[in-house]
Amino acid sequence: MARRDVRRGIAVLSVLAVAALTPVTAAAGGAPAGQEPGRVQSVETLPPELGLAGAAREYRMTYTTRDAEGRPASSSGVVFVPPGTPPEGGWPVMSWAHGTVGLGDDCAPSRNPRSARDANYLGHWLSQGYAIVATDYIGLGTPGVHPYLQGASEATAVIDMVRAGRAAVPELSSRWMAIGQSQGGHATLFTAHEATRYAPELDFRGAVTTGAPSNLENVYPFGGPWIPDLGLDGLTVFTTYILAGMRATMPGADVDSYLTPVGRKFVDSAESLCYEAQADAVKGVSVGALLSRSLDDPAFRAAITEYLAVPTAGYDRSLFIAQGLLDTVVPAPLSFKLIADLRLAGVDATYMTYPTNHDGTMAASLPDSTPFVRARL
Repeated sequence: MARRDVRRGIAVLSVLAVAALTPVTAAAGGAPAGQEPGRVQSVETLPPELGLAGAAREYRMTYTTRDAEGRPASSSGVVFVPPGTPPEGGWPVMSWAHGTVGLGDDCAPSRNPRSARDANYLGHWLSQGYAIVATDYIGLGTPGVHPYLQGASEATAVIDMVRAGRAAVPELSSRWMAIGQSQGGHATLFTAHEATRYAPELDFRGAVTTGAPSNLENVYPFGGPWIPDLGLDGLTVFTTYILAGMRATMPGADVDSYLTPVGRKFVDSAESLCYEAQADAVKGVSVGALLSRSLDDPAFRAAITEYLAVPTAGYDRSLFIAQGLLDTVVPAPLSFKLIADLRLAGVDATYMTYPTNHDGTMAASLPDSTPFVRARL
């Protein structure tokens, strides 16, 4: 054990030295020294119980990114390095955007064991010879409230995780793709839209999404006190998370003015409770019970559109979008409109549906997404 600890210590010191000496190209000019996007703030060996089977090396780190207003912010995440000798040019990189875990710091994936579903999915990509960098997003394990489903800050965290991973582990290539499930699918769409503009020094090749929410800005304005339980898995939890994120980052939206006392109670608890705990807390509470008035007014429509509306034009790399037809978390009709809008805008988007539920789409899509990624990386 002593020798192993010494080796781990040497490995971490080596990574820290490389991170300190490796320059990071900042997308936003004039950033103060040490606050450039992708600058590594800390790095440590990931505890084995939080690791990924098949990874040769695993690091947890914090790094600098940008919030939706372009201000410096911190995020955390993990790097998984494949075994063996890297190919010429380094290990191609998959930047993983995770699904909903909650908003509290204790919910951050880098602080918890991976679920079997995520471990199997990420293990597949690792076995294909790709390094994986996995952000926690802003506010999950770092200061501030996590702005859940805020597309702009999700994207910067995903992109800057690639920069930080490469600064810490020089064997990682500049060639990379983004992959994401559920909330992470939403993050991945924003990432694909911004990647080449935000980080032109990287070689972005495309994106894979599964179960990505979209068109929510067209649905929520129908909300009001009259809305019953619609039978959609997790809808009340997701609504409290969205409203908590909007309240923390968009004070002008005056979120509390739309909430009942019950609504304020659960939006407050959303800031700290992880998904299962928040689901237990709101059990039997409909979205209508959260709301004191209609969400269908110009101010709220504008705010929620700015916050989470998925871009439908302006992509310059290929997309692979997978949707489960039995999905009761992100219903398929939302993605039907998304793909129609993308194709009308001339976006290169492959759209595949599967006879499975929300979580099952990840594994079901692998026979199709694997060659899609291989052809680009």
